[in-house]
Amino acid sequence: MTVEPFLFGFLIVMAVVIIRMRSLLAAAMLSGIFSLISAGLFVLMDAVDVAFTEAAVGAGISTVLFLGTLSLTPTQERQGKFRPLPLVAVIITGLVLLWGIADMPYYGDPSAPAHVYLAPEYIQGTAEHFHIPNIVTAVLGSYRGYDTFGETTVIFTAATGVLLLLAHRRQDEDELTSDPPDTGAEE
Repeated sequence: MTVEPFLFGFLIVMAVVIIRMRSLLAAAMLSGIFSLISAGLFVLMDAVDVAFTEAAVGAGISTVLFLGTLSLTPTQERQGKFRPLPLVAVIITGLVLLWGIADMPYYGDPSAPAHVYLAPEYIQGTAEHFHIPNIVTAVLGSYRGYDTFGETTVIFTAATGVLLLLAHRRQDEDELTSDPPDTGAEE
């Protein structure tokens, strides 16, 4: 038995726990752990490039953004009234997704259309057009080049946003501490 179903089940349980949490700090930290476990699951499924992005953006930058935002907000979530419409929308979306994957081939099936039609074309195309000996590097550098550039742009933008957010907060704190206290007495 493989470990992937166990990890996937653990992610579902962790998602339910995150939804039920009232402490925003704990929810932010568990979201980072969720992303890190997702990255590990992607590695087990041989999607190392997706795992790297999930670890960098999901577990890294997003967690820092959550923590930066929490430093500007209250630590506890306010209890709102229950609204059933979002829950119904999520359930319907989930059912449509499950219906949509019913015809998909099994994971790793060698007779799947991606392995029969696309893989030989990619392998032949990279060998002829790009002259790169490593097939993974050739696919990432050629066919997935725009995607990789987009991922890099997202990471850079998120890091810049966090730095600007933290710099602005520090500037506000410095201004508060540098003003002399107003005693109310006029000279």
